[in-house]
Amino acid sequence: MTSTRKVIITCAPTGAIHTPSMSPYLPVTPQEIGDAALAAAKEGAAILHLHARDPKDGRPTQDPAVFAEFLPRIKANTDAVINLTSGGSPHMTVEERLKPAHYFKPEVASLNMGSMNFGLYPMLDRFKELKHDWERQHLANSRDLVFKNTFADIEYIVTSCGANGTRFEFECYDISHLYNLAHFVERKLVKPPFFIQSVFGLLGGIGAHPEDLMHMRRTADRLFGKDYVWSILGAGRNQIPLATLGVAQGSNVRVGLEDSLWIGPGKLAESSAAQVTRIRQVIEGLSLEVATPAEARQMLGLKGPSEVNF
Repeated sequence: MTSTRKVIITCAPTGAIHTPSMSPYLPVTPQEIGDAALAAAKEGAAILHLHARDPKDGRPTQDPAVFAEFLPRIKANTDAVINLTSGGSPHMTVEERLKPAHYFKPEVASLNMGSMNFGLYPMLDRFKELKHDWERQHLANSRDLVFKNTFADIEYIVTSCGANGTRFEFECYDISHLYNLAHFVERKLVKPPFFIQSVFGLLGGIGAHPEDLMHMRRTADRLFGKDYVWSILGAGRNQIPLATLGVAQGSNVRVGLEDSLWIGPGKLAESSAAQVTRIRQVIEGLSLEVATPAEARQMLGLKGPSEVNF
């Protein structure tokens, strides 16, 4: 008798790439971020991917002091895996982006696997009223923005964070990013299992057509064989539909207000936990099981919560 497949749900509740004015439900303060993360874990998220915001205006921040206001509370109240961003904001230097991961030594950190155009400016056509001046500028500036993740940057991240036992959520926004990962595998700078987060539907990266999903899957299979753990991130309205396609074909999933503000057509999600609930219903409807944090740790070869610095 074969065992039921376990599906890892990652939740990104902190809305890093969206501005707070776009949804009243985006958490901003450390209290709100902690509440959102714990609610997502309660609904079944085995991994929590976390950013921080300046509580005064919601601007993305990589100040470890802000992370320190919510990380211990989250760890004390859930056994979910904590995954800290190394992306921060495309407007930050790589050294600034890495401050939280270097200081807190998490089990997992995100890692963008290549430089790319990162176009958020079309949101200006959909969201006319923004609360803070920085938000409009942030979106407008993305018209002429390259999110810098050079080979030198990636090598610095994998070696410096890897020295702390941190493993990675390899965020692959295009096919070339899979080949970039294969380059670091060939150089033996990263070791399996590789947790590959295939990202679809952001302007500047691969599209969100089902054929794009299959192209990512076929390429990853060819490059990494059985050495990787696959996950799907669909941006915006693509979140649940692409995650559903991915789960049916063997993937894990990522949801949360960082990636999509929506729970259905034209309807804002009132929490990341609601998105976790929705995709959990899909997983269980396919007669699969949601992975526990302990199962996720085993699948990804993580060091365990006792080895982090918070």
